[in-house]
Amino acid sequence: MKKYIPNQHGAWAMLVLPFLLGVTASKGQFIHIPLFICWLLIYLFSFPLLQAVKTRRFARVAGPLKVYGILLVPFALYLVIVQPVLLGFVLLLLPLFAVNLYYARTKNERALLNDIAAIVAFCLVIYPVFYVGRGESWQAVNELFVLAVLYFTGTAFYVKTVIRERNNPRFYYGSVGYHLLFAAAGLFLFPSLLVPLLILLLRAALLPRTGITAKRTGIIEIGFSVMLYVSVLVLYF
Repeated sequence: MKKYIPNQHGAWAMLVLPFLLGVTASKGQFIHIPLFICWLLIYLFSFPLLQAVKTRRFARVAGPLKVYGILLVPFALYLVIVQPVLLGFVLLLLPLFAVNLYYARTKNERALLNDIAAIVAFCLVIYPVFYVGRGESWQAVNELFVLAVLYFTGTAFYVKTVIRERNNPRFYYGSVGYHLLFAAAGLFLFPSLLVPLLILLLRAALLPRTGITAKRTGIIEIGFSVMLYVSVLVLYF
């Protein structure tokens, strides 16, 4: 099952949270169900593909590529038929995925630029979700897109202080500084969300000093994503 289920726990938050924010900014529609299934299958297909590009061993991931590819085709066709505008969203994703392919090919997928490209790609899903959900406030969806990108970028900094940069004090202070600026910007951009942003600042400042493991970090991050989503539901709208 390791070949079929990605082991990056934090990535599940990036997969789900922007989608839910898009639904929240619009209206729940039936089409959101096949759209989410398609979005999930795209992620499940792209993960082994990137692994194959990195290792040059496509045979090792042929199984999940075939399974997820076969499952993906009917959902993708259905969505393109009922909402042809979604093709434009795919075109936006291609250059970002090309960045991920490059870093996988060079075996440098932990590079910060690679993380940011993936973050923007994950967060962009908020727009097609908003569009097919017949949302009305583009200002709200734009603000939520910015919130998601800033949050996950901060998470990328924070996670590195726990794993690869755990012994790098400059990176730690850079992460804390980023979250401090994020909270300060929140005073103007998302004043109603100041409390959860301060909690994220405390997370970046305190948790790396506890010796927390990478796996536990990814799992706990799902909880922080839930906190942010609930805060948006209760405080933002």
